[in-house]
Amino acid sequence: MLLVNTGTPAAPSSEAVRAFLRRFLSDRRVVELPRALWLPLLYGVVLPLRAPRSAHKYRQIWQNEGSPLAINTARLAEGLARTLAEDRGAMDVRWAYLYSRPFVQETLEQLRAAGVRRLLVLPLFPQASGTTTGAVFDQIGGALRRWRHPPELRYLAEYHDSPDYIAALTASVRDHWRLHGRETHLLMSFHGIPVACVARGDRYGEACKETAAALANALGLEPHQWTLSFQSRFGAARWLAPATDRTLLELARRGQTAVSVLCPGFAADCLETLEEIAITARDAFLAAGGTRFDYIPALNARIEHARALAQLVLRATGDWT
Repeated sequence: MLLVNTGTPAAPSSEAVRAFLRRFLSDRRVVELPRALWLPLLYGVVLPLRAPRSAHKYRQIWQNEGSPLAINTARLAEGLARTLAEDRGAMDVRWAYLYSRPFVQETLEQLRAAGVRRLLVLPLFPQASGTTTGAVFDQIGGALRRWRHPPELRYLAEYHDSPDYIAALTASVRDHWRLHGRETHLLMSFHGIPVACVARGDRYGEACKETAAALANALGLEPHQWTLSFQSRFGAARWLAPATDRTLLELARRGQTAVSVLCPGFAADCLETLEEIAITARDAFLAAGGTRFDYIPALNARIEHARALAQLVLRATGDWT
C-alpha cells in the first residue's frame, strides 16, 4: 500500500523551499487560475517573496532529524506496517509525497520493479478535496498510465467520518485533558480552500463540519464549548470561513481567554500546525488578551492513528489473500 502526503522542503533554506513551492503552486489542482495569468505571477512575485519568508518559518520548527512532516509520516507508515502485520500478515507499506521526494512516480516505479500486482492508495487527507486527494489521483493515474501491466488498484478517497479516526482524535484530546486539564475552549482548525472550489462541487467544507461535529459529540461537548475554523488563507480570493486567526481574536475579545487548538485535517504535524498555529496563532491570541493557549498535536504516529488506518486498510483489502 502507498500512503501519500503533500510533502516538505528538503531543507529549511530559501533554495529548497523555493523548489518545493514551485512544484506545489504549479499544480493546477492547487491553483486553478489560467496558466498565462498565474505562472508569471508565481515566478515573478510569489516565489521571490514567499520562499525566504517560508524558509524562516521552517527554521523555527526544523528538528535535528529533519522536517517534522517527513519524520512523522515515516513513523506513521512504520507503525501502520507493524499493526497490519499483527492483524493480517505482512504488507508492503510505503509512503510518497506529491511535491517532494520520495515522489509518487518514483515510488511507484520501485513498486513496479518489486513486481506489485495489487496496490492500495491512501491519501493522508481525512477530508477529501480536489486540491489534495484530487492531486493524488492525478499523479497515481499519470504514473500508472505508462505501465504495460497496471496493478489492481484501490483508492481510499477519504475517511473524515470513520469511527476509528474519530476515536483516535477523541483519545488525543482526552490525553491532553488528562495532562493539562479541560478548562479551555476547543478550537478545531482545518486547512482552508477557496470558496470557488466549493462552488465547483468540492465537498471538503461539509466533510470538515461533519468531522468536527462527530468529534464534539464523542467528547460530550456543548455547542458553546467548541468552535470550527479554517486556516492557511493564501491570495486575495475568498476562502472558507470563519478564519482561524480572526476566530481566535474574537474569542479573546469575548472573554474566552483559554483555548486548546486541534487541527483534525492534518495527519502529521507540519509547518501549518507547528508554526502557523503553535507559534504565530498562539502569540496573536496571547497578545489579544488570552491567558492560555494549548496546541494539541496532530495524530502523527500515535498507536490509535495506526490502528484507525489499519481498519480502513483491512476493510478495503478483505478479499485480498
